[in-house]
Amino acid sequence: MVRLTEQTREEYTNQVIQALNANELKHFREVFLELHPTDQAEVFNSLEAEKRARVYNFLAPVEFADIFQSLEVEAQKHIVLELNEKYAAEMFNEMYADDVADFLAEIIETKAQKILKSMDKEEADEVKELLAYPPETAGAIMTKEFMVVKAVSTTTEVIEQLRKEGPDAETIYYLYVIDENKKLVGVVSLRDLITAPITETIENIMSTRVVSVSTMDDQEEVAKLIKKYDFLAAPVVTKEGKLVGIVTVDDIMDVIEDEAEEDFGELTAARGSMDANISSFTAAKKRAPWIVMLMFLGLITGGVIGGFEETLETYILLAVFIPLLMDSAGNTGTQALAVVVRALALGSAEKSSLGKMLKREFGTGLMLGLMCAITLLLIVPFVFPEGGYVLPLIVGVSIFLTLSISTMVGATVPLIINKLKIDPAVASGPFITTINDIMGLLIYFSIATAFIEYLPN
Repeated sequence: MVRLTEQTREEYTNQVIQALNANELKHFREVFLELHPTDQAEVFNSLEAEKRARVYNFLAPVEFADIFQSLEVEAQKHIVLELNEKYAAEMFNEMYADDVADFLAEIIETKAQKILKSMDKEEADEVKELLAYPPETAGAIMTKEFMVVKAVSTTTEVIEQLRKEGPDAETIYYLYVIDENKKLVGVVSLRDLITAPITETIENIMSTRVVSVSTMDDQEEVAKLIKKYDFLAAPVVTKEGKLVGIVTVDDIMDVIEDEAEEDFGELTAARGSMDANISSFTAAKKRAPWIVMLMFLGLITGGVIGGFEETLETYILLAVFIPLLMDSAGNTGTQALAVVVRALALGSAEKSSLGKMLKREFGTGLMLGLMCAITLLLIVPFVFPEGGYVLPLIVGVSIFLTLSISTMVGATVPLIINKLKIDPAVASGPFITTINDIMGLLIYFSIATAFIEYLPN
């Protein structure tokens, strides 16, 4: 199997196009099928509609199923319209149930039901089972293609079973042992199976300490478990302990990517509008609530400045340092926010470590504030000598207090939100920035007002 590089991609694409243009079935299959399915999908994506139509004729549904599974959902929606119903039904029958469920969950329900009716009943029932689970749960992302064995079977019998059933399983690195009630009672790794004596029974080599997840567990918790134990797959069981599926590491990689994108969207107040395929109107509609709320918070910021209008009129040079204080407060708060949200997302922010983390962030804020204050105390007198020694003192003390408090705000707000069972990422960067701007201005103008009479005229 060949892996495409930047240098060879164009070469292989040209060979595929030439074979399609010449209607050379044999040459096309020789060139195309030696590629990895992901690379096949990349080449396929670069083809025009006319040439894609020839690909459908040159490839069997089972061969095209691997390509379809490698495509992005938006591309899948477009491609499925090009397939005739019989070809599409056979392709969906050959795909893993979880991949079919992922696709059907993204299209109109009437079309999804039509596809399900065209599929074989057994395959369709498995997909329906996955679609019945709430989104972002272990049940919704699990696959139904896995290996189960009996405890009384010998290693020789199981290896023979592997030869027959293995090609249809999504992974065979773990073999799950069930009893007569389909309850999970043990697990055997492929290594243990191969290295065991040929007459040994599974019950003597299986591990009974099975780490599993429930069908209703959140997908993020499943991802943490697989990461913690370095699993390639985790079994999914019902409340009664019956094995109903497995979650594989490749599905978890997709989960981690989706969760990271979701958190990044929350942190930047752009959730739901990060997809490059959506329209400008849709993106604006999704971002508007945050922007409007932040606009009103901005009015509060303006109100704070207006409330100290007399102080500004008395000494206009104070206005020069407003952007400096606001930017510094927002930046330090966002940094602390990112640290805490990451810790919560990874599950490393346990109760025992929360105090230590907050103490560290507060200490970080103090150190940053002190360094910035000293820097300003040294620089401001040279840049604005007309301010005397009082102006740099006001700015220095203000920046010290602002950064110290802003860091704690950025660290504590997501913890409070998390305690309320809300995604801590909603404590977005712009939100924290605006709150810290208001606090920074209050601190600055309060100190400036207190020392206004000592400023030189």
